[in-house]
Parts: sequence; C-alpha cells; structure tokens
Amino acid sequence: MRYTSFSTSFWASIVAAASALALVRGVPASKRDNGGTKLVVAHHIVGLTGGGGSGDYTLSTWKRDIALAYSKGIDGFALNVAADDWTYSQLNLAYQAAEELNNGFKLFLSIDMAAISGQRGCNSQDTAAYIRGLATSFIGKAAQLTVDGKPLVSTFAGELCNLGEADVFTGWNRQFAQHSDLAGKIHFVPAFFIDIQQFHNFQNVMDGDFNFNGAWRPDFTTATASQFLGDGVDLDHLTPQQQGTIASTLGSFQIDQWHIDQLGLVANSAHTYMTSISPWFFTHFGANSYNKNFIYDTDDHLYARRWETVIANRDKVDIVQLLTWNDFGESHYIGPIQGNLPTGAAAWADNFDHQGFLALTSYFAQWFKTGAEPTVTSDQLLMWARPHPKHAQASSDPLPPPTNYELTQDQLWAVVLATAPGTVTLATSNCVSQQFSVQRGLNKVNMTLTPGGYMRGTLERNGATVIDLKPSGYKFDPNPAVYNFNAFVALGTA
Repeated sequence: MRYTSFSTSFWASIVAAASALALVRGVPASKRDNGGTKLVVAHHIVGLTGGGGSGDYTLSTWKRDIALAYSKGIDGFALNVAADDWTYSQLNLAYQAAEELNNGFKLFLSIDMAAISGQRGCNSQDTAAYIRGLATSFIGKAAQLTVDGKPLVSTFAGELCNLGEADVFTGWNRQFAQHSDLAGKIHFVPAFFIDIQQFHNFQNVMDGDFNFNGAWRPDFTTATASQFLGDGVDLDHLTPQQQGTIASTLGSFQIDQWHIDQLGLVANSAHTYMTSISPWFFTHFGANSYNKNFIYDTDDHLYARRWETVIANRDKVDIVQLLTWNDFGESHYIGPIQGNLPTGAAAWADNFDHQGFLALTSYFAQWFKTGAEPTVTSDQLLMWARPHPKHAQASSDPLPPPTNYELTQDQLWAVVLATAPGTVTLATSNCVSQQFSVQRGLNKVNMTLTPGGYMRGTLERNGATVIDLKPSGYKFDPNPAVYNFNAFVALGTA
C-alpha cells in the first residue's frame, strides 16, 4: 500500500506478527462500550495524489472524493502521508476542501512510518521532528477529526522506529507523544505491527490501537491451510465443513478481541479501538519494483461478513477504518480509479472499478453507527469475481501467480439488498445458472464460474424483473495473458 519499495522481509514480518497472535491468550481486561459516537473512516493514500503526474489532485478532486465518501456514510479520511515533496501541498488541499464543503466530513493523519523509513530513515531525532511537524501543522485545522476532544493522529507501522532514542518505546514517548510539541494535544492511535503483548510498554503513548490487519487473516495461507482445515486438505475440493471453517475464520472477531484485551493493559490510555474492514487484497509487483506478489483470502463474501462481525461486536469497537479508498497497488480500493497509480498497477486496476462496494458501505456504516439494521428502500444487486480461473496459466506474465493463489475459489459472489422477498438468478454462461430465494434485507449468494463465460444476475418479484445486470466488460478468461486476481465489480439497482 505504501509506495516505497520494500523488501519481502517487511511483508513477512507482518504475517509473522499475525501468526504470533495465535499464542496470545485472553486476559480479563475487555473493553466495554463507553457510549461514544461510532465512526467510519476510509484510508486515503496522499502519496498517489501528487508528484507532477497527470493524475495530480486539485481542490476539486478532493471535494469530489469527500462528497462521494460522505454520501456513502463515511465520516472522514485517514490521510496516509510520508515524506514526499507534495505531502504538505496535498494535505492543505484536502483540509481546504473539507472546510469549504463544510458538511461535517473530517480528516486526520495516518503517518506512514514504513514509507518514511524508506525515504529518510526512522531512527533519528530529525525524523521525529519531521513527523511532529506534520502533526502540528494540521491538527489545528477546522476539518480535523477529534476523539475525546483531541485531534486524532494514527500511523501505518512505526514499531521498528526508535526516533533517535534507546528503544522504540522510549522513542515514541519522548520524541512524539510526550514531546512538548504534542504532549496532551493529540489522541494517538497507531497501527504498530508488534507482538501485542508488548502494548503495555507504550504507556503514555498509545491512546488506542488501530488493528490494520484486522480486515484480513494474513495467518491463513496456503502453507498454513492444513492447520485450519486438517491434514491433506485439497483446496480445489473443499468439503462443506472445510468451507464453513474458512468462512468462520475470515469472519472471526478473535484477533480483534486479543487486541482489545492487550490494549486494556496499557496504562494512561483511553483504550480507543479502531479496527479495519476491506473487500479485497491482491498485489503483483516484481523484485525490480515494489517486490510484493501475493494475496490474502478475500472470498466467502468477506466484505459483508467482516462488517457483520464488527457490528455484532460494536460495543467493543469505536472506529471502523475502511481499507482503502485508493490503494490500487493492493487492489483494495472502493473509491474512483484516479490519481497517479503506482507504476504497473494499471495492469490489474484499469477497468476494474470497485465503487459497487460503496453500496454495501452505506448500508453497513449506518448499521454500525446506529446499532439498528437499516430498512432497505431500494433493490440493489452487487456481483464480483476474478477475471480468470485460479489455475490458469498466463501466457505473457514474467511473474508467477501470487503467493496464496491456491486459496481462491472460482466463484461468482453476489449480495442482494432486497426491499421484499424475491428470486435471484445468477448465470455464468448461456446454459449454466442457479436460482436463489431472497428475503427482505441483505442476502449473500454465490455460484461456480464457467471458463469462457460471463456474469449475470437478475432479481424478480411477483413475475416482474426488478434488476437485470450483465456487465459487458467481464469474461472469465481461461487463457489470460497476465495474472490478475483483482475483483471485477458490478452493481445493478432498481
């Protein structure tokens, strides 16, 4: 997501941190609902909005993004920032846009310590001064998001940064949270990829925890599948029990609960818990680029399932952060395809618009914030699928298929928001289709894709066709030129 070139060891460390959570045991320090306002924000990468390219954001671009996000129930953007030449100019435009729109949409900084480490290092007091300067320059803006009366500041990573002190814990204390520039002036909720049993060492630093990887299960991989599904598992022929295990694993709140429990042991903390939700993850960069070529398992209606899990535990969650608005390099964007895409990402992002997921975002964001399931007032049918079979052999791709591709399922996934009972028919070719009865509210259905086929969905009620959706740009191609495990998303409305 951060567009500095990282070694595979950085991503391996994230997976290792996720795997280490399996060793954590719950402690009796569970978070309880403080009755505060629930918020939904989206992660927006400022690094892709400038740099002199044709996609550079203007004030109008920021206004369009903010207006669209706000219309879908999103309360603000977490602005992922590093040490790019355009960081300050784009941040100023973003805050200006929010202030001029004046619709209540708020912004806060997510300081990308992984990118900053690659750009200027993160073990010096000079870097500490730089990130403090970022914070102090924007926390007083009118559009700044506040939590418990203080400006919210977050990070991506930072657990390896001592900021010029003897260790990480001392560095973030002396050089950031308790430095005279910021002490008592911010609400600091970082995403540190660290053994969470070390959280207690961040007293007087962490006002809360952002569980960035909560959106996925990085510990569920091809290599570890047998630990979840049993020895000798055949990922191409899952039993119903194994399929259920995968769905429950992806939908589990257990890792969130471990984060919450360990956060509860941090002294002098507000214990704000921010978790993440994402519809997808696929990246396909070679060693001469950003050097990351892998997926996380995002099947089994992950976006809807993860939202349902978080809502069921909303008394323990203060903020949901959506990953992401515009990370085209990792395929988990829900906003328009615009800006300056990372070099190479157009190969899998072009013509793969994901804004259909915003329909679900609006529905679930309202549910999370109010605690009451919304009444569906307009029929909607959302479908998504990958563009080729998982075992297809790409004819012209210099890279192998992404790590963990074996986990994927050749399925057409669909969610129906129905105003009343009806019948949905999914079709993947002229002679392959399947019918499903749907009830009022949210319905999840899926069927096997047909090589060489298409996606089509219809919703019928009382003998009349309410929605007939067949996107012309989709084909389930058995002979792709390059590997693309991104999702093609289509939305139909009544």
